[in-house]
Amino acid sequence: MADRTPPLSVDELRALVDTGEIDTVVLAFTDMQGRLQGKRFAARFFLDDTLAHGTEGCNYLLAVDTDMNTVAGYAMSSWERGYGDFVMRPDLATLRRTPWHPGTAQVNADLLWHDGSPVAASPRQILRRQLDRLAEHGWTAHAGTELEFILFKDTYEAGWDRAYRGMTPANQYNVDYSVLGTGRVEPLLRRIRNEMGAAGMTVESAKGECNLGQHEIAFRYDDALTTCDQHTVYKTGAKEIAAQEGMSLTFMAKYDEREGNSCHIHLSLRDGDGWPVLADDSGPYGMSETMRHFLAGQLAAMREFTLLYAPNINSYKRFRPGSFAPTAVAWGPDNRTCALRVIGHGHSHRFENRLPGGDVNPYLAVAGMIAAGLYGIEHELEPGDACTGNAYTGDAPHVPGTLREAAELWASSTIAEHAFGAEVVAHYLHMAQVEQDAYDTAVTDWERFRSFERM
Repeated sequence: MADRTPPLSVDELRALVDTGEIDTVVLAFTDMQGRLQGKRFAARFFLDDTLAHGTEGCNYLLAVDTDMNTVAGYAMSSWERGYGDFVMRPDLATLRRTPWHPGTAQVNADLLWHDGSPVAASPRQILRRQLDRLAEHGWTAHAGTELEFILFKDTYEAGWDRAYRGMTPANQYNVDYSVLGTGRVEPLLRRIRNEMGAAGMTVESAKGECNLGQHEIAFRYDDALTTCDQHTVYKTGAKEIAAQEGMSLTFMAKYDEREGNSCHIHLSLRDGDGWPVLADDSGPYGMSETMRHFLAGQLAAMREFTLLYAPNINSYKRFRPGSFAPTAVAWGPDNRTCALRVIGHGHSHRFENRLPGGDVNPYLAVAGMIAAGLYGIEHELEPGDACTGNAYTGDAPHVPGTLREAAELWASSTIAEHAFGAEVVAHYLHMAQVEQDAYDTAVTDWERFRSFERM
């Protein structure tokens, strides 16, 4: 994997610590749910000790549900195994300032066992493995993630206390592309843009979306690992900035019955000289032979890999006809009704996976896209005819409609076992089963309102 230039070097950090500008360093990794977990260190201790040796964290952090409850059934972490530690090793290529927290820097971590071997079920390690497989072909992956969120004028605490009912969206009507509508919340959007830029990310733009209070802030694409690292920093930072402003925002896939929050993922490949691997002006729709195979692999694995793109019960509420969230396993040139959209030319020639929602774990999703593409290349698959009409009304296979269906497809997938290994397949299957069981035993407001008096 190519060396990456960090937003903040260790020497720069030392100088900032010496002058007192930095006094805290956050060391964090991304868990199964896509959240940052870790510790805050006194900056001097981080430089003198943690920088060289890393730190430890309980391995239950990759074996809990969303509520951080320990869950039986994980092979790597349990009461029987004693809930020991793994090592959090700083990846100094990710060292950056976090301007929304004064005096603070942050660095992402890789997870290792005490013998130095990687923790296979760690999302960042899962992506690294697929990037290594891609490197065997002499290729690197570049990716961009487009996260949408819904912004509310209420604090997170007020939302919790009211069970998230009766919250006030930051916009009262559809502000898709509206300069006036985004201007109403520009102070917050501007702060997020500027402080993410000061943290070393290249911000492209902000725009309104369709749901009430819905917005998107876009960042320039980068190598796949950098993009996923930045995705998790941004997602956490945007929530923290909103909270500091007395507001709240959610990336959940489907907050209400209107448009959900998507996270479209763009992917392209380059060779060792930096030339685009997927582009060929003489090919159909500008696609090279490699891209045809790579795209065909996406189609072949999409139903079996949907668990990586839609990891929660709520994820599947997005998949409704006419919602701009896909329902068909189909591809098309610049066609937003398809799960896979082919766009761009030359260095920007790429495809967009429109399946993931705002709740996606980017490392797992991008790893899935690379693994699917390599499967298509290894088997020289062809994508079939492009969909140039309405994929919602076509006859293409349907994406899984529930988490239960997606988990069953993942569990029986030989493509997944070959690409990720039995340990990873079992680990994330169990995560889905835990989520499904929690939902199956819950009694919802919908059931109470529907049944309390009238049934």
